[in-house]
Amino acid sequence: MANQLALPTLDNLRSSVTPDVNVQAVASQWFSAFTEAMQSKNTAAVIDLLVDDVFWRDMLALTWDFHTFQSTPSVKTFLADQLPLFTLSSFKLRKDLVELQRPYPDIAWIQAFFDFETTVGIASGVFRLVPLADGSWKAHTVFTNLEDLKGFPEQNGPRRDHQPNHGKWAVKRAREIECVDEEPSVIVIGGGQSGLDVAARLKMLGMKTLVVEKNERIGDNWRKRYAALCLHDPVWYDHMPYLPFPASWPVYTPALKLADWLESYAHSMELDVWTSATVMSVIPGTKGKKWTVTIQRADRKERTFEVNHVVFALGFGSGMGRIPDIPGQDDFKGQILHSSKHNLATDHAGKKVVVVGACTSAHDICADYVENGVDVTMVQRSPSYIMSTKEGMPRLMAIFWEGGPPTNIADRVNASYPNSLLKLIHQRVTKDIADADKCLLDGLRTRGFKTTLGDDDSGFLLMAWNKAGGYYLDVGASQMIIDGKIKLKSDGPISRFTQTGFLFEDGSTLDADVVVFATGYADARHSYRALLPERLHDKLYPIWGLDKEGELNSVWREVGGRSKDGELNGIWCMMGNLALCRFHSKHLALQIKSYEEGIFGTRYQ
Repeated sequence: MANQLALPTLDNLRSSVTPDVNVQAVASQWFSAFTEAMQSKNTAAVIDLLVDDVFWRDMLALTWDFHTFQSTPSVKTFLADQLPLFTLSSFKLRKDLVELQRPYPDIAWIQAFFDFETTVGIASGVFRLVPLADGSWKAHTVFTNLEDLKGFPEQNGPRRDHQPNHGKWAVKRAREIECVDEEPSVIVIGGGQSGLDVAARLKMLGMKTLVVEKNERIGDNWRKRYAALCLHDPVWYDHMPYLPFPASWPVYTPALKLADWLESYAHSMELDVWTSATVMSVIPGTKGKKWTVTIQRADRKERTFEVNHVVFALGFGSGMGRIPDIPGQDDFKGQILHSSKHNLATDHAGKKVVVVGACTSAHDICADYVENGVDVTMVQRSPSYIMSTKEGMPRLMAIFWEGGPPTNIADRVNASYPNSLLKLIHQRVTKDIADADKCLLDGLRTRGFKTTLGDDDSGFLLMAWNKAGGYYLDVGASQMIIDGKIKLKSDGPISRFTQTGFLFEDGSTLDADVVVFATGYADARHSYRALLPERLHDKLYPIWGLDKEGELNSVWREVGGRSKDGELNGIWCMMGNLALCRFHSKHLALQIKSYEEGIFGTRYQ
């Protein structure tokens, strides 16, 4: 992300905004010129409507990929390459979604939504116009997003099944789940929220999809690993496609409640899920399909399917914990486990527990131990970003908060901000949150807890995108540290294990009966390499983390790109929290559907 980027403040623009500005007239005039330029494929005319440091983010609509183009030279190249490939039409300004926004006193822009169509797709867009010194308005951000494929609408609402089913539903569903009459077109590995979301999206597009879940019940990951916890994201942000949470749902969802909801969701959406089932291998197909997938059921019987698409929906690191290589592990007489294997605090009643790590999992686990009367010490090895959910969430997620716009609008507004731009905005928001959290942060620092404001003081956004860690969104554990209920050791690196605990480089020691490493997860590609032939391992792209444009590497797309040799085509990645999966599961499903219907375009490189 370029260091020279700056927010479009009124000072930087050498401009001002009068209270009586006619936002509808400004937006309509700009959009009329934009429509004419796009439909006539006049790249120069489009560029004339943008500021020099413009951001254009595209999700599948014009590139069949996820791209962010920053600055007019980059956008000019993109448009010159892509506009000749599409016939664009049906541009319509959403006049009900045009407004002047003032996120800060020195920032003003007109945000507006629009709809349009491409040769094969129905798309939407968002633009933000900023005022210039000469009185004109130009776009600082443009977002284009594929919504649907022409001729392949989702099978819901008026397109739902209208046929009566008298007493046959249970038998019909049993046959569907067992794939008796029809084999799947897509296999999804993993029955958490990411797997269920994409399965629901594919079902709405008429694609037979089988979800394979290793646990006995859907939601067991939440029941086993997070039983005592709540989600840290608010309810308005964290629900699933087609079935939003009821209006009475608590703001922060208990993990056990979410586990039950996932099970209910799969049943209500009539998703085909095999539980207590394990994918044994994914190898190149031999019967006209791209992949041969072998699945073992609970009775050890195996069944093989030939499919074109396999979606890995196994989460960060696929549950494969990363434990640092600390000398002397074999000398330690106690128990060592990774946080991914932690179940209940009561499993270690009467023990002295040390948790290595100081981010989300470490805090949640330590709090669980305290609440169950277990002696616990947190070992902090590097600074963590701390933000209270009370002060942080309403500021960071204002658009998703109670009283905000409908979720489908909020999702698109959220996606319309490129990560490079969000970093600049979050530098300001992070300072506001830290000021509001001053007492909390001062209390932590007094106890010796090391804090950071994140990469370039931008909070947890880039930490989440780059490594899915490094932060804790406080729901109570921070006060436990301040109060001394969670003991803290943060004064030096670990040297080695001893028979009874740890020796630190400063010569101090810490006794433990149990050591829990809350130290993150392995490379997400581990689960792919465990199932794919070895010769394909090096062809896997990185999964998480940001690329040079600020987009996630392979999430919600094929993990080998759309390679010329085609060897990894049809291997997809679906992961993220509930909100990300809700929105981007549609993108993944549209790519698979367009591939099957022969309309998948060439990815923009």
